[in-house]
Amino acid sequence: MIRWRKGEVVRVRREWPGAVELDVAVAEGECRALAYPPLVGRPEVGDTVLLNTTALAMGLGTGGYAMVVAVPDRLPQDPSGPGHLVKARYTPLQATVLGADEQESPHHEALRDADSVGGMPVVVADLHSALPAILCGLYADSPGIRVAYVMQDGGALPAWFSMSCAALRERGWLCGVVTTGQSFGGDVEAVTLHTGLLAARHVLGADVAVVTQGPGNLGTGTRWGFSGVAAGEAVNAAAVLAGRPVAALRVSEGDRRERHVGVSHHSLTAYGRVALAPAQVAVPDLPGAFGATVREQAAALATRHEIVTVPVDGLHEALTASPVRLSTMGRGLEEDLAYFVTSAAAGRHAALLLS
Repeated sequence: MIRWRKGEVVRVRREWPGAVELDVAVAEGECRALAYPPLVGRPEVGDTVLLNTTALAMGLGTGGYAMVVAVPDRLPQDPSGPGHLVKARYTPLQATVLGADEQESPHHEALRDADSVGGMPVVVADLHSALPAILCGLYADSPGIRVAYVMQDGGALPAWFSMSCAALRERGWLCGVVTTGQSFGGDVEAVTLHTGLLAARHVLGADVAVVTQGPGNLGTGTRWGFSGVAAGEAVNAAAVLAGRPVAALRVSEGDRRERHVGVSHHSLTAYGRVALAPAQVAVPDLPGAFGATVREQAAALATRHEIVTVPVDGLHEALTASPVRLSTMGRGLEEDLAYFVTSAAAGRHAALLLS
């Protein structure tokens, strides 16, 4: 259930497009909070704010913020303009946005009968943390291409939560973010993953799309109970729209949980059981016994998919030059190098498909 607190803003720590990080004084002391100005307005020092402190109380790594629900003494103005697509539906913070695929959109004509992404490579990954690493692999071999991020709704719903996305757009590494399903706050909004992929191609003009859930991940330690199962559904969506799906494996040498060491059971389930359409599975040519284990585990996916061995020379250097900090489950580049190299290998293979 939700934990509620009232507090007073004592400090604005930093901000990026769509989000403001704050220090808020509450009865227990000070806490770190996050506000989305497009939803609640921009809190200022001295404002009273209503907080949802559930994630903070749970100690969540990715979402360990108190969330500003309202600035009750200074409400934002009512929105104006077109758009009737409601996201985060029937929650207290449901928001109306203009979907690229709805009738009032200037892109409606382009998307109304669109049925193909014309062979666009679509790199699919389990975790949001794979996004910058995939881009490192892409740009190492194909500088100057246009890449769109298509965000699923298995993690964070607001795209504004991702500081990485904001920095990658500012750097020019993303030509745009498309938020699909219940997620929102992207440069382009779409109803489904299918229209999101079509919008990436026909609205943003992307050469490549990367599909992952937003920041955060829900897993239960069971075969089917994890939000990354949607990676398999993304492969199906890319294939039915005449894209070329590239499956990025979730690989780890640093995770302490046995089910995620080597090729994660998330990848084996999502691609081996959920993905009904064939994809090219990018398997990095990692050295030593660990690399042999990864290749052996990935071979189980060959009954449905094409296994592609990708050389990893130069990828460490490309990852070191990432414009954003690389981190997954609290582990940095050198603490779980195999994870990031594997993601970059999927990007490298997608770049090869463009040549």
